[in-house]
Amino acid sequence: MGAVELTLGGISVLLGIVAWGMFIATIARFVRVIRLGQPDSTRNGPFLPRLGTLIKEFAAHTRMAKFRQVAPWHWMVMWGFLIGSLALFEAYGEVFVPTWGWPFLEDWAPWSLLMELLGVATIVGGVGLVLIRQANHPRRADRQSRFAGSNFKWAYFVEAVVIIEGIGIIGVRAAKAAMGVHETPTWAAFVSNPLAHALPSSAALVSVFAFIKLMSATVWLIVVARTMTMGIAWHRFSAFFNIYFKREADGGVALGPVKPMMSKGKVLDLEEADPDEDTFGVGRVEDFSWKGWLDFSTCTECGRCQSQCPAWNTGKPLSPKLLITQLRDHAYAKAPYLLAGGKRDMAGDEIGLTGDNPHAGIDVLALAESERPLIGGAEDGGVIDPDMLWSCTSCGACVEQCPVDIEHVDHIVDMRRYQVMIESSFPTELNGMFKNLENKGNPWGQNAKDRLQWTDDLDFEVPVFEGDLGDAEYLFWVGCAGAFEDRAKKTTRAVAELLHIAGVKYTVLGSEESCTGDPARRAGNEFLFQMLAQQNVEVLNSVFEGRERKARKVVVTCAHCFNTLANEYPELGGQFDVVHHTQLLNRLVREKYLTPVAPVAEDVTYHDPCYLGRHNKVYDAPRELVGASGAKLREMPRHGDRSMCCGAGGARMWMEEKIGKRINVERVDEALGTAPSKIATGCPFCRVMLTDGVTARQSDGLASERVEVVDVAQLLLTAVKRKPEPALVAAGAPALESSDADLGGEPDVPTDEKPTGTPLPDEDK
Repeated sequence: MGAVELTLGGISVLLGIVAWGMFIATIARFVRVIRLGQPDSTRNGPFLPRLGTLIKEFAAHTRMAKFRQVAPWHWMVMWGFLIGSLALFEAYGEVFVPTWGWPFLEDWAPWSLLMELLGVATIVGGVGLVLIRQANHPRRADRQSRFAGSNFKWAYFVEAVVIIEGIGIIGVRAAKAAMGVHETPTWAAFVSNPLAHALPSSAALVSVFAFIKLMSATVWLIVVARTMTMGIAWHRFSAFFNIYFKREADGGVALGPVKPMMSKGKVLDLEEADPDEDTFGVGRVEDFSWKGWLDFSTCTECGRCQSQCPAWNTGKPLSPKLLITQLRDHAYAKAPYLLAGGKRDMAGDEIGLTGDNPHAGIDVLALAESERPLIGGAEDGGVIDPDMLWSCTSCGACVEQCPVDIEHVDHIVDMRRYQVMIESSFPTELNGMFKNLENKGNPWGQNAKDRLQWTDDLDFEVPVFEGDLGDAEYLFWVGCAGAFEDRAKKTTRAVAELLHIAGVKYTVLGSEESCTGDPARRAGNEFLFQMLAQQNVEVLNSVFEGRERKARKVVVTCAHCFNTLANEYPELGGQFDVVHHTQLLNRLVREKYLTPVAPVAEDVTYHDPCYLGRHNKVYDAPRELVGASGAKLREMPRHGDRSMCCGAGGARMWMEEKIGKRINVERVDEALGTAPSKIATGCPFCRVMLTDGVTARQSDGLASERVEVVDVAQLLLTAVKRKPEPALVAAGAPALESSDADLGGEPDVPTDEKPTGTPLPDEDK
């Protein structure tokens, strides 16, 4: 052991003690800070399913792989960090004794191969991530970079440490090989052995490379220990916990039902709630649960959520990533005040700190942060701008894409709840919607007696519930849009007619039906949602009285009603077997109860409704129906779990878009890019928004007058009812009616031949 080894080893140990001490102290502080959030006992188990989800998501990178070009490089870096930590701790021995290695492992060829692979993979993965970040740098215009708003200095620091660590691993191995310390076969040292021929046999060189490994890790430890908001570094530890404690114990993402409103760790009973004791949504950062604080701490600023967000991509102020990072920065800036016992009442007066000098010892910046409103404009010093909060369509694209399972939509709804129920601060357009729901039971403000007007022009009688289901197999839940909105009525009639043709026994509630409460809940009005939902559950339970759970069948045409009835009513005592009309119709086609006889020979693109697709994973049934109708399906670039929202969700259907491009127009531009004659969907909200977008583009001269928005049920009905012309039947081929065949104008050209519509970034960037 020479002077070089002693000097470098001594420096490594001394700085290592300081760095590890700082790091461990920061972890302890992390625990204290995260525990500032409200309790949430729903995350505690079951253990094995949660553990299985954790292992699957990090080992197989199932969430990360949604961006396929990034996943392999990140996978390399992740394993390099986890298992490569053994190489790091080995360096504490190597810096003093260059020939040292882990007992039993150092001469084992498979172990040597593993270390070789980790060293190479760490370098390659780190360089790959740097190149991806450069290729998607925010210098790109039109908000196309998912890294816009991310901290590049932090990112490059972390990636530089990753690369240096990899170089250190290979360097130590090559220097050892040059000394002839171990006889390692070339297949187990395919990089370090060849490099060894270019290096001198020097014990000091091994110590130098070991020192490089240790110093890069030491600097990393010190920097991250002093920067608790560096999520791109801390997610290496917190992501495991964030994945384990995700909302859905079965491994599903936090979509479908909204998280119930909670207070003090329990679901809040609004009839017994005390405004002075309970929290109604989130009005201050400390009102978030500890899982919310863990979410904020885990955000890696990768921007996947941002790249998929319809609000961000149409010029709105909302970026899910920036929302989370702003909450994170505010939470950690305010934490010293909260840890000292600080608390303010609803008027903003201090009630937690007492004494002659209550603020003694508390950082002045933390005190200033404690005075900021959570929601407020720049003039009020607000953390989250109201326009950011109310731009969300609750489409769930952010949640679907997040590789560390952050629950953006739940947090947004919680903040909206406080604004609506406590502050009475919300977009003025929602006033009318709330009043209509409360007084008329539907957001359009129509009379309940008119709920059956959609049946007027049908040539068969629609059965209406009159106290006994009889032999009816299904209750057909029409929904407010399906009953009152003229365009949606066409879907309702088509479904009713198809069920009639198939011989399915069903009934409708008529005037007894009321809004499920979806728009009220997504807008934050939990009181109103509970009122409507409990009323509906009571009605439905009385309708299905005496029937077992599996026989309480409901079919719905609205994706929002589908989600609410299936996923949110069970928590209120409403257990039903709910199917979407596309699912039921698809089954009827498969079982030959419905037989298409004349193909709809048109080019159709299908828009996935967010609350049918992402929130409930129904992707195949609507597409199979499009195929069954005989239409040719042309997929949009953003489809399936990456489908772009139409702009109606999150109660946005009743709010005016005043900032940026209209989301429905953006989506229509993408649909038109596939050169369709029809745009199909499976939700009345989507149909209304897309029809408005098509009308706007037609008035601009950018869309053919023949382009039409339809529900997939209408496509199927056309194929089932339409009769082939006799001459073509004789020839053995079905014919189109002239109104369907003669589209007029120039023929549409497929996108792959002549690109049209809105240019999009590559999906995997």
